[in-house]
Parts: sequence; C-alpha cells; structure tokens
Amino acid sequence: MPDKFDLIVIGSGPGGYVAAIRAAQLGMRVACIEKDESLGGTCLNVGCIPSKALLDSSEHYFNLRHGMQSHGIKISGLELDLAAMLARKDKVVKTLTTGIKGLLRKNKIERFAGTGRLAGGGKVAVDGGEATELQADNILIATGSAPIELKDLPFDGKHIISSTEALCLEKVPAELLVIGAGAIGLELGSVWNRLGAHVEVIEFMDCIVPGMDVAVGKQLQKSLEKQGIAFQLKTTAKSAKIGSGKVEVTLGSEGKSSKRTCDVVLVAVGRRPYTDGVGLDKAGVAVDERGRIKVDAHYRTNVAGVWAIGDVIAGPMLAHKAEEEGVAAVERMAGQAGHVNYDAVPAVVYTWPEFASVGMTEEAAREKHGEVNVGSFPFMANGRAKCMDDTEGLVKIVADAKSDRVLGIHILGPRASDLIAEAAVAMEFGASAEDIARSVHAHPTLPEAVKEAALAVGKRAIHI
Repeated sequence: MPDKFDLIVIGSGPGGYVAAIRAAQLGMRVACIEKDESLGGTCLNVGCIPSKALLDSSEHYFNLRHGMQSHGIKISGLELDLAAMLARKDKVVKTLTTGIKGLLRKNKIERFAGTGRLAGGGKVAVDGGEATELQADNILIATGSAPIELKDLPFDGKHIISSTEALCLEKVPAELLVIGAGAIGLELGSVWNRLGAHVEVIEFMDCIVPGMDVAVGKQLQKSLEKQGIAFQLKTTAKSAKIGSGKVEVTLGSEGKSSKRTCDVVLVAVGRRPYTDGVGLDKAGVAVDERGRIKVDAHYRTNVAGVWAIGDVIAGPMLAHKAEEEGVAAVERMAGQAGHVNYDAVPAVVYTWPEFASVGMTEEAAREKHGEVNVGSFPFMANGRAKCMDDTEGLVKIVADAKSDRVLGIHILGPRASDLIAEAAVAMEFGASAEDIARSVHAHPTLPEAVKEAALAVGKRAIHI
C-alpha cells in the first residue's frame, strides 16, 4: 500500500515549500517531492536569489569604479575577482536552500527525491531518486517554469545561453547580446554591463519591460543607456551561427536584416510552465493553449483532488505570487477562505535604478476607468535621494478621477523594490491618493517621494 498523506506537494520552489509549511501548520500530514538536489526551485537556485546577489555585487563594483568621487572617496588599484563574486553568490544560495531544508524538517514535512507523476486515484509515483508511490486526499502541482528556447537560437550552454548559464559565466564577455528586454534580460544584462561587457538588448516590442508603465519604462531605458547598454527595439533575432568562439546573429527589423557578432547570446524571451514528467495527459488534467494548467478561482483543476499554483497556471510568473497562491490553496483545502488579490501583486525589475510597479498602468487605467488623475514626483527633489547621490527616477500614482481610489503606483528610483511595499499595502486596503497624502512619512526618507506623488494627484505637491 502507498504511504498515505493529507497533501502531496510536487515541487519545492517558493509556491511549493510555502504551501507545504502552511498545510503543516493547519495540521496536515504533508509530503514534498523535489527532483533537484537543492530545495527552493528556480527562484532560490538559478533565479531570484543568485541574480540579486550578483546585482548587488556588481553594483558595488560599478559604484567604486564610477561613483565614489562625488562622496569624496578616491580609489586606486581596483580589481574584479569574478571567481570570488560567483562564490559569494553560491554561498548565499546554499545558505537559503539549507534554510528551507530546516524549515521542512521543523514542520515535519516528509521529503522525497525524484519527479512526481500523477498516477490516478489520489496517487503520485515518484520516479527516479526514491522510486516509490504516495497517496493523498489532495495533490498540489507547483513545478514552476523553465526558460523558453528559441527554435532558431537553440541553447548550447556556452555561446547561446539561458538565464541559468548567465549566472555563472567564467569570464566577462567582451560583447553580450541579450534577446528580450523584460526583467530577466535587463537584470542580467546590467550585471555583465557593470562588470565590463558591452551589452546590447534586442526587443521585439516597441518598448522595454512590456506590460509595465510605458512612460516610466522609457525613463528606465534612458538611464540604462547612460550606463552603456544599447537597445534595438522592434527587432527580432532570426538566426545564429557559431564559429571561432564567436556568435554571428542575424537580426530583422521592419523588413531589413542586419548582423551582430558577439561572444555570448543570452536568450531571455520569457519562461514556460514546467510540467515535464508530471503526467498531466494521462491524469486528464486540462491545460490551455500555452501549456498552463487550467484552474478555477480556488486553484482546483478539473480533476478532483488535484490543485495547481504558481508558474504552471495563468498570471505573472513571480515567486511571491506563487507563495500567496500556495497559502490560499491549502487554506481552501482546510475549509478556510484563502484568497489572493491580484490587483495588489507588485512586480520589480532590479536594475539600477530599480523599477517597481503595483496595480494598473496609466494606459490600462484610462482604458478601464476612463478619467484618471495622475501625480508624480521626481527623486531629484527628494532630500534623502540627494544625500545618497541617487536621484534618477520618480514616483507615479494613478487614481480614479471620481473616487480618488489608487489604481496603480509605479516607482523608478533608488530602493524601489522596498518602496513598493507601501504601495501594495495601500492598494490592498483600497486606499485613496488622499489617504497616502495624509499619512505622515518620516523625514528625510525616500518614501516621502510616495507621499509627494500622492499630493501631486490633487495638484498640491509641496517640494516641487
């Protein structure tokens, strides 16, 4: 007889391990299946965490090379030790993945190594590793996503690479071509640009960070261009030829072709749901035209007892979105009212300056609500930003013209990834621009720019 659990979680990424822990807190006996040796999924092993470690390290290096003299700090003999930088990144990853192992042990969650495959009747076969069969009343699929590979630019792991290989290049490439101007392409392009590579970004759309506020995105593009990153918009990568250690890429733009020769091509055009080996077809689990598992409002699939969350279902592929869905799903299993407010899920691009957003863009808000009021405030006029010598960017707030309810907040500037939390809380509680404007913000701080932008919605900003 297979071992019996209340819940089997397939995948130990942010959605999976958080769901497993919450289920254990609710008194369930939980099993967690993971095919990789390290826990934490893509985010902790080859995604969010290692990329942010490299972003922080490369930012320090870039600032020491270019930005300290205004602070009265002169530096000579500066050297890059790439091996040490990568080792630090690996140490950060190991510390956090080991921490997840401890959390699962603390919550008495049983781990199984291998690929979880739906076997029908509430059973899951674990293939490879610890080959066995488990059974549960509920099965949660949280297997995440994988990089999309272009048919005409297949990955070879050395010259044409995904985000995974971009985290561990053995040397700084002289020329790096990035295909895709989304968060992943811009972040990893920024890392290697700061370390000395010449970086050019190719984007099919007519703007970078598609889906985020267009006007603020254009300002981000200008900032990145000042740092030395080049952009080619409305352009596609049609083919690539590798020879003599170089890659020749043929580009297409408005009916014309051109060629670029570089050392490395990073393909960052998005990610696809990763359900390889899970057995969705045989189990009868419905998927959409993009391979995403179809779920109802409570994350239930069309197969009784089978649930899905995170990157394998529709919506933004964000670790924090997966975490919240995992909590909501298991609370539903336990008869509680689990819920995720998708209007208040923030997104962050960890470039420099950072670009963070929550809620609707101005364009989307005008389309849905008609008349809106917009207030913005530049960091150039913020005292703390001046002290930091980090004044690029602004805060932009979009509010409904009739109700003054905040519809979207967009921040380009220093520590935008931290500042967006206030915005997310405000939107979760249905705040008006006036609510934010009347809230007391400490001085001198970066969040004062959020208050000033809220004041600007009513055309009464103080410091500009």
